[in-house]
Amino acid sequence: MNFSAALPVFVITLREGVEAALVVGIVLASLKRAKQSRLNPWVYAGIGVGIASSAFVGVLLTWVTQALSAANPQYAAVIEVFLEGVFSIIAIAMLSWMLLWMTKQARFMKAQVEGAITEALFTDSKAGWGIFSLIFIAVVREGFEAVLFVASNLQAGLMPAIGAVGGLAASAGVGVILFKWGMKINIRQFFQVMGVLLVLIVAGLVVTALQRFDEGFANLALANRASGSLCFYYERFTKVHSCILGPIVWNSSKILPDEAFPGIILKSLFGYTQNLYLVQAVGYIVFLVTVGGSYLRSIMAGCRGKNQKLGQKPASENNTFAKKRG
Repeated sequence: MNFSAALPVFVITLREGVEAALVVGIVLASLKRAKQSRLNPWVYAGIGVGIASSAFVGVLLTWVTQALSAANPQYAAVIEVFLEGVFSIIAIAMLSWMLLWMTKQARFMKAQVEGAITEALFTDSKAGWGIFSLIFIAVVREGFEAVLFVASNLQAGLMPAIGAVGGLAASAGVGVILFKWGMKINIRQFFQVMGVLLVLIVAGLVVTALQRFDEGFANLALANRASGSLCFYYERFTKVHSCILGPIVWNSSKILPDEAFPGIILKSLFGYTQNLYLVQAVGYIVFLVTVGGSYLRSIMAGCRGKNQKLGQKPASENNTFAKKRG
């Protein structure tokens, strides 16, 4: 069994799961502080329904793919590859947006969650539903991103799903360590490291998505002669060719094949490919410069802001100093 396909899904599910676990932990702690632990079952219900809804979306996407393939058996391979490409594009967009948004909003998350809880508790008759909705949205939001990533790797079989379950279990363990056992973990550094990993994983997904569309157009051209012109680029004099990705940039099949260790690990985790084409190389670099650069700038801005706060003296200390001078 090829467990390498489970690695990127595990990393993504772990990061998104820890984010959801933080929301759950803040909600439970706030309810305990407000002496409203009677509402805890609504929290657990939100977790269960959120996970079940995310799983249902995954099953639905798989069913839609299989149904479309069954309805058009002559184009089954084309449909499956194109859908994987589409799911990959959606996953890239959602994961990138969530990464950048979370980096900017992380410092306000606790205050926002506690504010939502306070508002829910004021409307006592609907407090339970308010807590349930808060947890449900947090879990589904993170779960849907993992589901899209799994859907973009349909060819890998059950391995991505196993990675998702493992990441979910690990994130639940982190939540227990933080809020039940009281162990201290530098959450800021955790999200920074996981964020860098996520940038590299999604950058690899860009390469994989382009490969899926290339395979889709190539299969369509083979299935239908009228579609042969879709392959506007085709290297007829080499064994390694592309349909729409342009000329090959490198071929490392003899040095580091992507079907043998450690290439297969790099392929599954970071989208490494032994045959990289021009369009893929450009897409990879553009993603790292735009999304990766924005993420690094956000981290640096956060660190500068933290250092400035540490360097400032409290107002009371400044007033005392002024009085002594007077």
